[in-house]
Amino acid sequence: MPLRPLGLGEILDGSVSALRAHWRTALGFSLAVSVVVQIAVVLMQRYLLPKPTDIDPNASGTEALRQASESLRTTLFSLAPTSLFTMIATLLTASIVTVVISRSVLGRPVTLSDAWAEARPRLLPLIGLTLLVTLAIALVMTVGIGPGLLMGSGGGVALAFLGFLAACAVILWLQVSLALAAPALMLERQGIFAALRRSAKLVRGAWWRTFGILALTYLIVFLLSFVVSIPFTAIAVIADGTELSEFFESGGPSFGWPFLIVTGIGEVIVSTLLYPFVAGVMALLYVDQRIRREALDLDLVRAAGLPDHDTPRS
Repeated sequence: MPLRPLGLGEILDGSVSALRAHWRTALGFSLAVSVVVQIAVVLMQRYLLPKPTDIDPNASGTEALRQASESLRTTLFSLAPTSLFTMIATLLTASIVTVVISRSVLGRPVTLSDAWAEARPRLLPLIGLTLLVTLAIALVMTVGIGPGLLMGSGGGVALAFLGFLAACAVILWLQVSLALAAPALMLERQGIFAALRRSAKLVRGAWWRTFGILALTYLIVFLLSFVVSIPFTAIAVIADGTELSEFFESGGPSFGWPFLIVTGIGEVIVSTLLYPFVAGVMALLYVDQRIRREALDLDLVRAAGLPDHDTPRS
């Protein structure tokens, strides 16, 4: 990767190139984590999580509200453990990939044992950072919609909706401003709050550029996930013997082992490829911002043992 300010294409291509060059370390670790997590998710879906709530389409009034509330509660309860496992997998993968990217920038090889030895001491702070950001987001959303929900009237619904929009705007600003906190925590050995301040400082003045790169990254992830999931979902439905009409019945279909296994394989493929890609983009975006603001490229040139050079910046 060039030791100079990076363009959008270079950041995206750099993440792919680094993973391709170190696929045994990055993708091998990501595959192992994805398999373990997906097995846990499938077992929970099969044995522990509640079945979808039956919804009576003819219900009205209080009964319809009760059914909708119960269905929402069941859905949230079902998503919670999956989200937790996904978060753990993302954190583990991000920790390894960040180390891989930092070595790739210098053109140095890295083994899985080296990357794990460097990343392991930072896992607990990384988990703490993630939980703190998640708590802050939940608090912002609660403050946004809470007053309207407490009113409980038509005006309260309107207030809750406006509060929801305002909370979404604040959350988006927070997520972009704090997007580089994890790489700062990993590579600079920063504490949790210091890493948050570091990210805000690096993003300041480049918020829209950072937002655009992250938005394009997640759009690519969404499209690739969608494309990969379609054939696996179709195969899973056929293998499970589920009729398409069951998807529109109250409560939805009851999936068996064939469906869960086939869709689980699809999720493993998506997770193995896309989690490291996102982590790589985050790490390179962090390096790029430090190059632009702090002339990090000159330090990297010296660390890589290359002759000094003058680097134009934008």
